[in-house]
Amino acid sequence: MKKDFLLLTIALPSLLIAFPGFAAESEIKQRNADKSTEVISDIPSLSEIELPATNAELLTQQSAPSEVNLETQPDITDEPDISIEAIAEPDNLPESTPTYVIDQEEIQKQGATNLADILKKMPGFAINDVGHGADIHTGTYYRGASINQSVFLINGRPINNNVNIYHGGTDLNSIPVETIERVELYSGTASALYGSSAFGGVVNIITKQGYGKPKLSGSAEFGSLSLNNQQVTYGGSSNNVKYNFSFERFFTDNRYRVPVGAANRDSQGFFSNADTATSTYFGSIGLDLDQKNSLNLDVTTLSSRRGLIYFGFPLQRDRLDHDGLNVGLSWKTRLGNGESSNLTTSIGYNQDYFSTYGPTGASFYRRGSLDTQQLTARVDHEWKVTSNNKLRWGLDLKNTDLIGDVLSTNPISIAQNETEDRSLVNTALFAVNTLNISDNFLIDLGLRQSFDSQFGNYLNPSAGLRYAITPIVAVRGSWAGGQRNPGLDQLYVYDTVHGWDPNADLRPEIGSTWTAGVDVNFSENLIGQFTYFGSSIGDRLGVINGRWENIGLVETNGLEAALQLRIAAGWSTFLNYTYTDSQIKTGSERGLQLSFIPYSVLQTGVGYQNAGWQANLYVTYNSGTRRAFFTNPGDRTTDFAPSFVNLDLSGRIPLTRNLGLTVYLENLLGEQYERVNRIYSPGFTFRVGLNSSF
Repeated sequence: MKKDFLLLTIALPSLLIAFPGFAAESEIKQRNADKSTEVISDIPSLSEIELPATNAELLTQQSAPSEVNLETQPDITDEPDISIEAIAEPDNLPESTPTYVIDQEEIQKQGATNLADILKKMPGFAINDVGHGADIHTGTYYRGASINQSVFLINGRPINNNVNIYHGGTDLNSIPVETIERVELYSGTASALYGSSAFGGVVNIITKQGYGKPKLSGSAEFGSLSLNNQQVTYGGSSNNVKYNFSFERFFTDNRYRVPVGAANRDSQGFFSNADTATSTYFGSIGLDLDQKNSLNLDVTTLSSRRGLIYFGFPLQRDRLDHDGLNVGLSWKTRLGNGESSNLTTSIGYNQDYFSTYGPTGASFYRRGSLDTQQLTARVDHEWKVTSNNKLRWGLDLKNTDLIGDVLSTNPISIAQNETEDRSLVNTALFAVNTLNISDNFLIDLGLRQSFDSQFGNYLNPSAGLRYAITPIVAVRGSWAGGQRNPGLDQLYVYDTVHGWDPNADLRPEIGSTWTAGVDVNFSENLIGQFTYFGSSIGDRLGVINGRWENIGLVETNGLEAALQLRIAAGWSTFLNYTYTDSQIKTGSERGLQLSFIPYSVLQTGVGYQNAGWQANLYVTYNSGTRRAFFTNPGDRTTDFAPSFVNLDLSGRIPLTRNLGLTVYLENLLGEQYERVNRIYSPGFTFRVGLNSSF
C-alpha cells in the first residue's frame, strides 16, 4: 500500500499539470479576445478592489490593518512604522466567509507561548485548558466543534492525526510561537479545500521564512512557577535562497496551592504532576529557481514531557511523552503569462508518537503508546478563468499508519495487552469555484469527493455567497456538508490508561454547518463583523460504559461579534464575543449543553505602541462550562463551573535600539478560578524577559 501511494505522489502531479497548461493557453487566448471588447469604466470589479464582501480579515488581530471602505482611504501616515519580517504567499481562498488573521506582532503583544494562547483571542474559540502545563486531553472547541472536528495545517499541510486516546491529539500547547509568522482561520467552503472533517473550521499556521539581510534574534523569559523560556532565530536571504532557523525551550514546574476539591490536589494541598518541558526545532529553506518556479522545504520537530492532570480523582500520576516530526516540500509554479494560473505541488511527512505511562493503584503499572505516521501529497491549481471566474481545484492523497502498543501488569487488564498495526488510504478530489456575478455580488461553490479505504466513497458539497449592499455594509452566508471518520485508535486500540474499549463498528460523524453574517464599516476607525453559526452533527462519537460508541445527535447554534476601534495614532482596541449553545439531542444527557463548552466568551483589549514602547491590556470573560466528571458528593450532571473574569497586562520597554525588556502580568485580579472540570488557575503570575535583534 505504501509503494502504491509513493507511485501516486510522483505520477499524479505530472498528469495534473497537463490540464493547467491547457488552462494557461486558454487564458492567453481569452485575454487577447477580451482586448477587442474591453470597456473602460470608473467602477472597479470585485477582483480589483477590497470590498467588505471580498476581504473579511479580522482587522482587530493585525498589526497593520488595511481599510475596506470603498469610498475613503484614511491617511495612515501617522500609524506606527511596522516592519514585517516575512509574509508567506497568501492562498486564493473562498471569499464568502471571513478569514481571521493574527500576525506575528500581535502574537508578541499578547505574550502567547503556544498556539492555544493565540487561538483563545480569536472569535468562536473556547479554550479551557490553555496555560502552564495544560493537559492536551483537550478542552478546545471552535463553534461547538471539538479539536478533531476542525482541520489544523502547517503551511497548508495537515497535522491532525485523528488520535483520540492516551491523551493524544493535536497538541496546541506544544506548537511554539517562535516558528509562527501568522495564524489564519477559515470556515465555510474552505472545508472543500482542506478536509470534510472541518465542521468547526480550518486553522492554518504559516511559518516564518527568511528575507533580506541575515538577522539573529533571541529572547529569554523567567517567571512564576519556575517558568523559563528561551528562543533563538536566525534568518535571511542570499540571492535566490531564503532561510530561517529557530529553537525554543520551555519549562515550568506548575506547582501551586489549590482549594479543597480541586483535581490532582496532593496531601500538601498543591497541584500535582503538572510540570511541562518542551523543546522545538524549526528550519525553512526556500529557493527561487526562476521567475516562475520556487521550492520550499520546512522541518519542525518537537519533544514534550509533561504530567497529566485531567482525571485527577483520585490523584493522577501518569506521564505523557510526545515526540513529533513534520516535513514538507512544496513546488510553486506560474503557468502561462501573468499570475492568473498557479500550480502548487507538495508532499509531506508527519509523525506523532504518544506514550502514556504510570502506576495503577499501589502495585501495578500500565503503559500505552500510539505511533502515527502520515504521508501526504497535494496538487493545488489556482486558475483565474476569466476576470469574474476563479477556480481552485486539485487532489489530496494521504496514507496513515498507526501502531498501538498496550501493556498492563494489572491481572484484570492483562488480556487486553496487544500490539495493533493498522493503516488506511484516503484520496480526495476538491474544487471551489468563485463567481463574481456583479461588482457587489459573488458566490462560492465547492465540492470534495473522498475515497477512503475504511469508509468508502462520499461527497461533501458546500456553497457561500456575499453581497455588498452599500460600500460599507455586506451580508454573507455559507453552508457545508461534512464527514469525520473514527480514528484508527477508536476502532482497534484498547486504552489501558482509561480502560476504554475500541469499537470496530463505529460509524462516521455526518452533518452540516452553516453561517449567516454581516460586515459593517461603521466609520474610518470602527469595523464590525457579526455572524450567526450553526451545525447539526449526527452519530457523534463518545464513550458509554467504557466503550467507544456513536452517542447520537448534537445541534449547535451561536453568535459571534468582532469589533475593532482605532482610537488614535498608535492606539487600537478590539472586542470579540461568542455565544455557543451546543445541545445534546439524544441519549441520557438529552437537552444538556456539551461538556467544556461555555455559553458565553468575551475577549477585549486595548493597546498602545510608540517608538518601541508597548502596553496592552486584555480582558476575558467566561461564563463557565458544564463539568464532565461528577466525583464529589452532591455532584449533578447539570453542574457548571462558576463564571470568571481574567485581566492580563503586557508591555515592552526599549533599553537600546536592539534590546527590549518585556513584562507580562497575568490574572491581575488574582482570582483562582476554575478553568474546567475542577482544574484551577494558579492566580496571579508574572513573566519578565529580554528580547534582542541584530
